[in-house]
Amino acid sequence: MTSEDLWKGAEGADFGIMPSQTVGPYFAYALTPRGIYPLSDLADANLVTDDAVGERIRVDGCLTDGNGSPIPDAMIEIWQADGEGRYPGADPALSNAKFKGFGRAHCDPEGSFFFKTVKPGPVPGPDGTMQAPHINVGIFARGILRRLFTRIYFEDEPGNAGDPILALVPEEARQTLIAHRTGDGAYTLDIRLQGENETVFFEA
Repeated sequence: MTSEDLWKGAEGADFGIMPSQTVGPYFAYALTPRGIYPLSDLADANLVTDDAVGERIRVDGCLTDGNGSPIPDAMIEIWQADGEGRYPGADPALSNAKFKGFGRAHCDPEGSFFFKTVKPGPVPGPDGTMQAPHINVGIFARGILRRLFTRIYFEDEPGNAGDPILALVPEEARQTLIAHRTGDGAYTLDIRLQGENETVFFEA
């Protein structure tokens, strides 16, 4: 029996080629189950702990496709330093810290996501230069076989002008990485996967 025969009905009717369907998503079952299944998340969207050093902030955003439509079933991960530029797991001073610098959030039906965290401090960059405060972002979504990497910078950070990674991005595209302050400790940055104002993504 050929694959073509598999699409023929009991009376030999030919139903033609079926549309393709990307596998998944499966994020909610094991990675972001809170509020959906009676399980606890291993990591969630609130990174704030009582020992976290830095200004408490909230970052909101919306994940959209090339047509500007929201992507409702994606997962966003972040990894960041604390307010003194220290990465948990890399700095001995944070060996027993509750603050882990890692968070995970799912996108709701409108494609929206948020993180509560602390504003990171500057961290060392290539050749001894300093990088401006930023949050590293990983994106998982239907149809994406390898996660996408990007960053969140902050518009009110003077260090942006000298950041060696941001300097690699064409000037007209840098705004896709810079979150705007919308209130006291509140920032927003939308992520667009394709099309006009597509977010800048980096090689892993």
